[in-house]
Amino acid sequence: MTSFHYTTRKPGETVEQLLREQWQGGKKTVHQMRMDKSVTDADGQPVEWKEPLPEGTRLIFGFSDAHSSYKPEPFDSLNVIWEDEHLLAVHKPAGIAVHPEHAPGTGTLINEVMGYIDAKGGSYAEHIHRLDQHTAGLLLIAKHPIAKTMLDRMLEQNRIDRFYTAELEGLLRKPRGTINMPIGKDRYHATRRRVSPSGQSAVTHFQVLERRPDSTLVEAQLETGRTHQIRVHFAHLGHPVIGDQLYGSETIARGPYKLTASKIAFEHPITMESIVLETE
Repeated sequence: MTSFHYTTRKPGETVEQLLREQWQGGKKTVHQMRMDKSVTDADGQPVEWKEPLPEGTRLIFGFSDAHSSYKPEPFDSLNVIWEDEHLLAVHKPAGIAVHPEHAPGTGTLINEVMGYIDAKGGSYAEHIHRLDQHTAGLLLIAKHPIAKTMLDRMLEQNRIDRFYTAELEGLLRKPRGTINMPIGKDRYHATRRRVSPSGQSAVTHFQVLERRPDSTLVEAQLETGRTHQIRVHFAHLGHPVIGDQLYGSETIARGPYKLTASKIAFEHPITMESIVLETE
């Protein structure tokens, strides 16, 4: 069964306060946990939800019905960057999709992650954000439903800092700046996006890392997470990501286009630790 451990940090904490107020778990998940009496003490005995607990009480939170639908697959090539009971960070290679388009679906990163989780006795793995198929880099995975709910909320509230490294065509003049241009669908192309006044708000912060003879290496930080956001924004400025022919790159790069999710920083929603993860 999917589960995690927690030790109360102050006198008087209750299971009810933790799940409903502090962590704001999903109503359906919390209700099921209560019905299943799946919050226990270190000896496996169910804990009363409204009972004030002494500081240092060890609890186990279980999820009897937490099962992801992805088919487990071999994970020999899976690159795990960081992990605890709540979250998993992996490096996604360029060229592999994060998740299947249709169930059951196979051959994606989340299938490999599910194989890894299954081998360790777990049954739940859900990605927090997405990366385009040909974008490499860091991806966060929730290992239980409470973590998924909390990280989804943090993403919506812009409390997960996501940084990308991109090599752009040409020489970008400004050393740093903010691109604040809405992005919408391109009516003439099924998968392409474009800067559009009627699109969704999209904000990208950037700074130049290195100027090369015919290109510029930048670090871009997402404030929003629109589809193809970095690719669209820089292409609109006349500096598409090298090799990104969908957005007008004239440079034929070896392999995928030059965009990597290079760093993620956030405050862990349960342990409250400051987590900074970077690609190797």
